[in-house]
Amino acid sequence: MILRFHAAVRAALTDTLLRLYSLEPAAVPAIVLEAPPTRAMGDLACPVAFELARRLRKAPRAIAAEIVAALGSIPGVTRTVAAPNGYVNMFFDRTAVVRRALGAATEAPPADEPLLPAEKTIVEHTAINPNKAAHIGHLRNTTLGDTLVRLLRHGGVPVEVQNYIDDTGVQVADVVVGFEHLEHKTLDDVRAIADSTRFDYYCWDLYARVTEWYDADRARVAVRSATLHAIEHGGNDTAALGAFIADRIVRAHLATMARLNVDYDLLTWEGDILRLKFWATAFDLLRESGTMFKQTEGKLAGCWVMPIDDDPTGVPALGDVPAETGATTAAPEALAAEAGDEPREKVIVRSDGTVTYVGKDIAYQYWKLGLLGKDFHYRPFGTRLAGDTLWATTTTPGGDRPGRPAFGQAHAVYNVIDTRQSYLQKLLKQALATLGHRAEAERSTHFSYEMVALSHRTARELGYTGQDESKPWVEVSGRKGLGVKADDLLDRMIAKARVEVEARNPAMTGDESTRTATMLGVSAVRYFLIKFTRTKMIAFDMDDALAFEGESGPYLQYSVVRAQNIFAKLAARDGITEDDLGARLASLPADALDPGDEGDALWQLALEAARLDEVVVQAIRSLEPAILAKYAFGLAQTFNAVYHRFPILNEEREAHRLWRAGVISAYRRQLTAALGLMGIDVPARM
Repeated sequence: MILRFHAAVRAALTDTLLRLYSLEPAAVPAIVLEAPPTRAMGDLACPVAFELARRLRKAPRAIAAEIVAALGSIPGVTRTVAAPNGYVNMFFDRTAVVRRALGAATEAPPADEPLLPAEKTIVEHTAINPNKAAHIGHLRNTTLGDTLVRLLRHGGVPVEVQNYIDDTGVQVADVVVGFEHLEHKTLDDVRAIADSTRFDYYCWDLYARVTEWYDADRARVAVRSATLHAIEHGGNDTAALGAFIADRIVRAHLATMARLNVDYDLLTWEGDILRLKFWATAFDLLRESGTMFKQTEGKLAGCWVMPIDDDPTGVPALGDVPAETGATTAAPEALAAEAGDEPREKVIVRSDGTVTYVGKDIAYQYWKLGLLGKDFHYRPFGTRLAGDTLWATTTTPGGDRPGRPAFGQAHAVYNVIDTRQSYLQKLLKQALATLGHRAEAERSTHFSYEMVALSHRTARELGYTGQDESKPWVEVSGRKGLGVKADDLLDRMIAKARVEVEARNPAMTGDESTRTATMLGVSAVRYFLIKFTRTKMIAFDMDDALAFEGESGPYLQYSVVRAQNIFAKLAARDGITEDDLGARLASLPADALDPGDEGDALWQLALEAARLDEVVVQAIRSLEPAILAKYAFGLAQTFNAVYHRFPILNEEREAHRLWRAGVISAYRRQLTAALGLMGIDVPARM
């Protein structure tokens, strides 16, 4: 909301500079707005006088005085002063800000404060291998990706959310190997298992057993290669088994992510990229341009490789992670079996003809940006959280419906993948840039993040023994079967939350305590995974995440509930609801907001609450959701200080009582909206 006032200030300053100094529009310097060091100095500070000092050959202080003298009235601003240091400082109309907050607390930024171009953007996140249950590491990807989607949409950017399904990769092949070679199961046998067990959990254990089977005799890895070939080729029993496993596991993953309020528009299946010859088209483009060539000697003889450039586009992409944050250039496990890469070449197609996943990713990235000249067929796959259709790609025509959304053809793409894939994501940009698509390469962003481990306390609670206490966290490995399944984590968090909820609310019904505990458990997980910067490795701790005090999701929820309780009591005692406040305050004096102890405290809360849209801008431009999390926590702390110092119900002066209520209403709306941007709901009571 505050950006509406910023826009008015910028417009007034720009107009004044044009008139006062006869500047051409292109010569007007950028109008930067800052927060003064102290509230006594103003609510906004503009250093534009410093930008003009050399050009006008005047001291900044003199220019600031001229600007202030020439400025007319600005909506929402009561006073403008030229500071001795040369800044132009402004004081907001406190009553105007609060009144606007009561009428439009969750509005998006104005058109003249663009976050990003309002052009179609694809965010691809989650992308869990469909071979076993989702684990805690996957939740960081999904939570960050979903929060990015919510931020972009709040900023007016049309977003298409895609979930890439690697149904032809080695991980699915390994589970197929487990069923066919360790358990000797047919497709019908596996169907029966899937119908009678928690299938994603069953495959979790089987996947770990297959890893042990390989480790016992490395020659068995040849079975994986043969299985992978069969899956990629299709039309055989092995491929049918792989397709069934992937479908069932994906549905389990979707159910897990729905518990976290996460949704998708399109599931993109890797097998369709191969069967519809997307890769063949991309292969021809790369080969004909010389971007990729066939190696004839050395360890990579027979492989199609891409020479590696240090800087594919000439400019770093927003969100790329520098090497010192933990990005690695190690080849993925699937490529390690190729006997390793030469130092400056990357395998795109292995010597046995199978395509590495970076090759398939190149074709996929071309399609996302509308550069491939081909499209998928589409089929309904399920129902989204809002009740509309979740779509999936397919190779078979005939499943489409009129009115289906148009997929792909994006202006910009964000790929949410961990830092270990930074190197391969740069290859995608290189493939675009070397074919002349430099602008598209620059709009292809690797939204990276570091890994998730467990705190020692949480690992002990989950039953892990033999921890290396010399390390600050406990590392987990899905391949070894050591990890926390996402659903198990959510179940445990919800159960722990329910104990707390029932202790605080003994009269609460079972259904309500379950709903409340679920909101708290989801909040605890999501906020913990968002509050750390993306490039920081984190150790998940259940007790810290679920704490009702401190920097946690439940603490923020409780702060909103506390504000809700004020209005419930105000309505019961005085018959005044939140919806009534705007009309009531219109006829009441605003002495409560005047400078002074009470007025400054209320104004600090109101102004901070009004900054949500500004924070959204910062979070998007820096691609750092932690900025939003930190803002929400600070806002809740500011509210709690005001809540204890300036009670509402015990205040006898009506005007002061209702202005305090108005400020707290603005706070409640804004913090609720901030939590919503993090995928967190607020219960009615806690």
